Amino acid sequence: MKKTIASFLTILALSACSYFEEKEDLTEKWPAERLYAEARGALDAGSYDKAVELYEKLEARFPFGTYGQQAILDLAYAYHKNDEPDAAISTAERFIKLYPQNAHVDYAYYLKGLTNVQRGKGFTERIISLDESQRDPASSLRAFEDFSELVKRYPDSQYAEDAKLRMTYLRNILAEHEIHVAHYYMRRGAFVAAANRARYVVERYPRTPSIPDALVIMAKAYKVMELTELSTDALRVLELNYPNHPGLYEVREILIQ
Repeated sequence: MKKTIASFLTILALSACSYFEEKEDLTEKWPAERLYAEARGALDAGSYDKAVELYEKLEARFPFGTYGQQAILDLAYAYHKNDEPDAAISTAERFIKLYPQNAHVDYAYYLKGLTNVQRGKGFTERIISLDESQRDPASSLRAFEDFSELVKRYPDSQYAEDAKLRMTYLRNILAEHEIHVAHYYMRRGAFVAAANRARYVVERYPRTPSIPDALVIMAKAYKVMELTELSTDALRVLELNYPNHPGLYEVREILIQ
């Protein structure tokens, strides 16, 4: 009986050794060049979990030198593609802090913007185009600030032109969001809040498609509150710049009791 138990324990010990041998990290003795090549290959193939794992090992084992620097930037991108926005942004910010003079630091700012654009989007929103102006604007605002900082710091960057286009798009989205909020206040009878939101759009987001709608809301809200001069001013600006806008007739049809 004792021999049987001893034999069983020996087999169990051997099995455990075999298990841990199977779990041995095969990358342990890889040089930086191979680790980087394998990580890059996984990234290019869309295997983002694997890419993240390999880049993390590369950075931990070879924190200095060309591969170590590039690994941080690639890791930020891998996090971005793997839908880990917090990790992507913090890694990009770490790269900016550690290597402010790196030739590719402009990409770190650009990647922060891209990540914030995507932040908060669910799977459905990535497949089906939904109205982004009705989402929480916080991520859009942060993305705008990221792209703005890129353009300001690196106006000759290869990413600057695309960043400018994205900023224009984001400004339109942010302005439209304010219009949605202003309409909500109008429906609730909160005319002061509605007028303030609309005025904010006119002041903060000029030359966006939401300007005529903002003027209509201002004219309506001021008219209902019997602030005739302010309503007339908003209506005059609307008529001067958008003479065919249907809101002109809507404002004029409002009757004050």
